[in-house]
Amino acid sequence: VQLQASGGGLVQPGGSLRLSCALSGRTFRHYAMSWFRQAPGKEREFVSGITRSGGITDYADSVKGRFTISRDNAKNTVYLQMNTLRPEDTAVYYCAARASSGYSTETTDVGSWGQGTLVTVSS
Repeated sequence: VQLQASGGGLVQPGGSLRLSCALSGRTFRHYAMSWFRQAPGKEREFVSGITRSGGITDYADSVKGRFTISRDNAKNTVYLQMNTLRPEDTAVYYCAARASSGYSTETTDVGSWGQGTLVTVSS
């Protein structure tokens, strides 16, 4: 399976970005999807997850109420809408796939990683 993430960039505090991650090589609806992030000098951490059907979503406490994960199984793509961005959201964001109904919340549970997209929140 191949994952291609996009949508990162430089944004001012309080701004918004939408990340996308397209899956190819396998049937997208068979995979639960997650977003992780890794800030400089820190470990990679879970940000958000969504089940195969999209019926259940989950968020890290640090992003609840600001970020929204969604998926379009017809487009083989998962999205992360990020609003009210803060400087502490600056990180490389990675999408992750797991061939299961349940999404990964730990890096050790991830089946496949995307290449990462850099989000910088700064004035």
